[in-house]
Amino acid sequence: MTTLFISDLHLDAERPQITELFGRFVRDEARGAQALYILGDLFEAWVGDDDPSETGAFVARELKALADSGVPVYFIRGNRDFLLGEDYARRAGMTVLPDPAVVPLYGQPTLIGHGDLLCTDDLAYQQFRAQTRHPAWQAQFLSQPLAARLAFAQQARAASKAHQAGLRDEGRMETITDVSPATVADTFARYGLDRMIHGHTHRPAVHELEVAGRACQRIVLGDWYEQGSVLRVDRDGARLQTLD
Repeated sequence: MTTLFISDLHLDAERPQITELFGRFVRDEARGAQALYILGDLFEAWVGDDDPSETGAFVARELKALADSGVPVYFIRGNRDFLLGEDYARRAGMTVLPDPAVVPLYGQPTLIGHGDLLCTDDLAYQQFRAQTRHPAWQAQFLSQPLAARLAFAQQARAASKAHQAGLRDEGRMETITDVSPATVADTFARYGLDRMIHGHTHRPAVHELEVAGRACQRIVLGDWYEQGSVLRVDRDGARLQTLD
């Protein structure tokens, strides 16, 4: 059997064709999988489990049906859906994992995560991340009316685009928004593993590297803005492929 990994779907009402692609993937290939792992940014934005969007309801129905069929569904929060809570996770039949987490894959322990913790050169983002992951900040934010939270999400997206535009103008976009090689090496060394799977950077690739004399592999999942991206792992190895 095959274990499936996806991330960075950024599902929302503005791209219904991608939401439908996700639905077909869950109903078809995922039904025969050993497990499905979603490594963050399932949604373009998530401001609380009381969000009444049809996209959120559709995704919950599809994933719950998959889980009820006997396929475990695991989720790690991303930078767009870090406020996804246990209530929605129960509705969707998902088990929420810490970021990062170590999972056994056919005899090979593998470190998985969203990936934003590896982008340590982007100091402004890391400061924002630290602030918004604090329980007190989240409790205060979630106590606001839904309309106010939705407005904040729009402002945050606009600020993110402006930040990235500034990095592009400075010629630093490719390096600052990608992972830090030193942080990657430190992470491999800290966990003592030789394989890592993550998303976030939207730079799908399989990287072979050496850390402290040990051969390591870092697999980066692709985003779903224009097409799907899935990593298929089984006893024979890992294959990173696109979905039309």
